[in-house]
Amino acid sequence: MLGWLAYVSLSPGPAPYHYKLIEEGRVDKFDKLGLEAWPDLAVSKYEVYVQEVDEPVAIAHLVKRGEEAPVLLDWESRTSELLTSVDSKSSELVTLATAITKYAPEDAVILSWWDTSRQIQLLTGRDTLFPSHHGEPVIIPSHWRERSDAIKNYEQEFWGAPAPAEERRKLQRFADALVADVDKGAGILRELAGSREAYVVVHIADLYKLGLMRPDLLDLAYKSFPMNSGNMHGLVNSVKRWQAENNYKTYTLQSLSDRAVRAYFLRDGQNTLLAQMLPFTETRPIDLKAVQLIYQHGGYWVYKIPATEPPAS
Repeated sequence: MLGWLAYVSLSPGPAPYHYKLIEEGRVDKFDKLGLEAWPDLAVSKYEVYVQEVDEPVAIAHLVKRGEEAPVLLDWESRTSELLTSVDSKSSELVTLATAITKYAPEDAVILSWWDTSRQIQLLTGRDTLFPSHHGEPVIIPSHWRERSDAIKNYEQEFWGAPAPAEERRKLQRFADALVADVDKGAGILRELAGSREAYVVVHIADLYKLGLMRPDLLDLAYKSFPMNSGNMHGLVNSVKRWQAENNYKTYTLQSLSDRAVRAYFLRDGQNTLLAQMLPFTETRPIDLKAVQLIYQHGGYWVYKIPATEPPAS
């Protein structure tokens, strides 16, 4: 795996990778995904291959209902480089969707990154701001930047027509909210939600997506670390050592599997709304007032957006 990036960075041609359909069927054929509560969904398993590499560099499951467009359910990277998506677990998503279905009013609106929004809408029926596939930001290794146009074309061909202009505008506004300070960002979220009861769902990996969209405001890095027999003390020491050696100020962790975690490090940007909503070493999400923490599971953190105060009589 270590040599594939070097090869494809020198190899000319169109998109340097492709999705390969491996298996498809109803949810009972994919019992490990935990989708028993949604028996009407169809599942497709894909592997992602790059040129001249025999093993897949990522594995993904897509789900759809009837003739609707497919939605990415989960993603498992098999390399240290992120490609087109970030790692996510179907088990965590299913637990989140079950909680939203149980506790969020049916007329509530959920604000989250566009990929999470599509998952939540499919599994809960709740309204979201982003029902379309946006494909933004483009998540590719730095070696592939000169081939970004070919990659965008391939992604659009695979996923279908781009999101409407109004949705794209709202996504930029949503990014503005997450990268603003806490009070200003919360105000933008309320503006986007309108007068309805509103919740915002963020995931640790959203930090990386936001960093790609607002690189001048978030100075961040990521690195995967192995879990050695559950030795959390040794893991934390390794993360802190890497942080100090590379002059970053704070970090947070995302569980990838029983064998690995991914650490996200911040040098600048720790005062942004998103950073304050996530469990960095120097943040306390539970103390936030502008948005109110109500639920957390795995990499997901759910906040209620307080209603605007009625004008004084």
